[in-house]
Amino acid sequence: MNTLEKINFNHKKVVVRVDFNVPLDDKFKVTDNTRIRAAVPTIKYILSQGGSCVLLSHLGRPKGIDHKYSLKHIVKEVEKALDKKIIFFNDCVGDKAENISSNLKPGQVLLLENLRFYPEETLGDDKFSRKLSRHGSVYVNDAFGTAHRAHASTAIMAKYFLEKSSGKLLEKEVSAVRNVTNSTKKPVLAIIGGAKVSSKITIIENILKKIDHLIIGGGMAYTFIKSNGGEIGESLCENDYMEYTKKLIASAKKNNVKLYLPVDVYGADSFSNDAKKKVFDINKIPSGWMGLDCGPKSIEFFKKIVLSSKTILWNGPLGVFEFPNFAGGTIKIGEYVSVATSNGSFSLVGGGDSVSAVKKFGFENKVSYVSTGGGAMLESLEGKVLPGIKALFK
Repeated sequence: MNTLEKINFNHKKVVVRVDFNVPLDDKFKVTDNTRIRAAVPTIKYILSQGGSCVLLSHLGRPKGIDHKYSLKHIVKEVEKALDKKIIFFNDCVGDKAENISSNLKPGQVLLLENLRFYPEETLGDDKFSRKLSRHGSVYVNDAFGTAHRAHASTAIMAKYFLEKSSGKLLEKEVSAVRNVTNSTKKPVLAIIGGAKVSSKITIIENILKKIDHLIIGGGMAYTFIKSNGGEIGESLCENDYMEYTKKLIASAKKNNVKLYLPVDVYGADSFSNDAKKKVFDINKIPSGWMGLDCGPKSIEFFKKIVLSSKTILWNGPLGVFEFPNFAGGTIKIGEYVSVATSNGSFSLVGGGDSVSAVKKFGFENKVSYVSTGGGAMLESLEGKVLPGIKALFK
């Protein structure tokens, strides 16, 4: 896979697929500019080498042209991040758009309208890809968050360029995943949380051969507990996956992976921040109560495992962290991962809720890497070759 440093950008127009799919409030203000900031090093590098940039992105899931998903809402935020004025045009294909891109001068940046205003984008349409490719002579993919989609701008249009490369963000994301899956810094720990076992099966199966320790927390833990005969009260449980959890436990043992479940929980008498709160043995949660967070013994138990690990993957919270009264387990794990990182361990945090948690509780700059691409990172961990990355090798 080519990197930016291998290409001469002088006086070249560069089509850069970025991931500016950022959250907006009801006044169309950007509420989290992480993804915009993440693309800045790539854009600035191209400009510093005498190139100009044509930025392509999607925003949301519009059905046709929809004002509320227009990229014009993010222009000021992009200008602030780049510290320069940019040009915006309200379409991404066609003669008018091509006329603007063809007249770009070195050092200029053009942001084109939301790719998903055209259904051809998500369909991976070849003709649409060809139209997009006319905006430049070099293609750079820096949109890791959509690299797992075989869309026109991520996986198809690359074939129309002789010169193509990954951007700096994509490079960092791929490297971070490899740091976990190919790690020589042992022991390797995976902390897998979240609500459902079913959504994490392929990740767990793929990483079992690459890790030494596996902590399972969050709602998915109760399916494991119930399958082993524990009483979980009204806690979340996927009954259809109880047999599967037994197979995972056996598979972990076969791969010499030590699998850890919480030993106690903070139970609640309803799914609410204001519910009554009580500590229970995880195998003995009474009827009418549900586990919403790791208990104090579990946290102490997990602390030793986290602090002794040299490579850490964290995907999924350990409780209902959206409720302040049940966020303790997730916060403590964040603290321990941060301490391990400061002591020289490599830590990768990825997956929507985990990223939300590290941002919410101030751990974002205390871990080694926070992935910008939830689904893409998870599919990478599952061992899949992402279409957007594969396209850069063709």
